[in-house]
Amino acid sequence: MSEPSRLLVLVGSPRRNGNSAVMAEAVARGAADKGATVAVRFIDDYISNFLRDCRVCRKPNGECSIEDRFRELFFDDFLPADGVVFCTPVYWYGVSAQTKAFFDRTFCYYAGSYPDSAEVVARMSRKRVGLVLASEETYPGASLGIIHQIQEYSRYTRSEFVGLVRGFGNSRGEVSRDPGDPLAESIRFGTSFFDLKYSDYHLDTDRAGKVWPEKGS
Repeated sequence: MSEPSRLLVLVGSPRRNGNSAVMAEAVARGAADKGATVAVRFIDDYISNFLRDCRVCRKPNGECSIEDRFRELFFDDFLPADGVVFCTPVYWYGVSAQTKAFFDRTFCYYAGSYPDSAEVVARMSRKRVGLVLASEETYPGASLGIIHQIQEYSRYTRSEFVGLVRGFGNSRGEVSRDPGDPLAESIRFGTSFFDLKYSDYHLDTDRAGKVWPEKGS
């Protein structure tokens, strides 16, 4: 019997009961109900400093010298995960500083100057990736920069960017009043996360003429 898929839900908001957190918990609930092993982590519990110059900051044994819990988050939760959902508010039309710091800090361990970088690169690669956004503004362009960043991160790591959920609200938990019902959508996203069809064709890709098989076939 195969092991259950492991999902890490990373919350980039400092608000423990904010809109990003509420949607993150909904994703986690859906994934757990489907049988996945789920961990929800608030990034600012683990990161207290930005990336520094690794050439002068790194310890003699290659380890990062920044004294916070990022290594724990990265090695114990992120690398073993089969899928990761990044949950962030839209701040200045980008991800939160906490979320950006998470991406930046990974450099210390996949850079060639880290002794086990090849293993880290292999374990960072080929994950399923999802995005959950909470914003006050509803117009589509408000999130395009973030979507592009996650898309390019996914392609860079040969991962599959399988989907996006957007919720609209400003005050804490206000997404629950969004007529689009992003909480229900977040639950569905979690439930289907490891089953969602992913396709990213190139011009010379061999492919069938249909996206979905005929019923009964």
